[in-house]
Amino acid sequence: MSRSYGETWVYESLVGGIPGLAIPRRVAVAVQFLLFEVAVLVLGWYYGLWNAVLAGTIAVLVAAVGSVEMHRLGANNRLLSTPPEHKRLLFGSSIEIVLGVLAFIALVTYLFVWDGALLERLFGASPPAPVVYVTLLVLWDLTYRIGTSWWSAVVALWRAVHVDLSPEDAAIAQRLDAENVAFSAVQLALTPFLLEEPILLGAVVGHVLAVAVVCSAAILLTGR
Repeated sequence: MSRSYGETWVYESLVGGIPGLAIPRRVAVAVQFLLFEVAVLVLGWYYGLWNAVLAGTIAVLVAAVGSVEMHRLGANNRLLSTPPEHKRLLFGSSIEIVLGVLAFIALVTYLFVWDGALLERLFGASPPAPVVYVTLLVLWDLTYRIGTSWWSAVVALWRAVHVDLSPEDAAIAQRLDAENVAFSAVQLALTPFLLEEPILLGAVVGHVLAVAVVCSAAILLTGR
């Protein structure tokens, strides 16, 4: 089914907007996971950075799960009989990109300016350029998912306050909000690698808690 501009996440538009390319979403996610994971394994082997392979694999897996959830949240939100303002706010504003960029810049600033101990523990004192490239690519993937999860929660609360839904749609919306909490909670898989980085650990856990609080409020307000 074709969708017009403003009815999809930017991620979905990139996958489905290439002329002549029609890849099922499961295949697209599988290709994404395989490409990233092969890069992690090959670079870990070539540069002898096996201590970073586990962290990289978990990050790639979290990003892949995030891709699946973005497809699910996008598709199910489009099924809701909400006014155009809701779809435009959720998809057309592209605020998830802005939030992802801000999170990514903050993360890069922390890693390269504030405290480079995490990178040194994983990659040594002089990280190879290809390793840094793939690392930043995966980190961008993760921060974009964080931005999407947060924006979905904010729009869900707006929807709960401003949109009257039928009982059927209200039930779907509540399930979507609960799924968004699970979507953000998947990122807690990264916390074992952040135990010596209290600022990053606090940022990840704080994000998950914030999404849980906002989505819980949306769930309670929906249908009332």
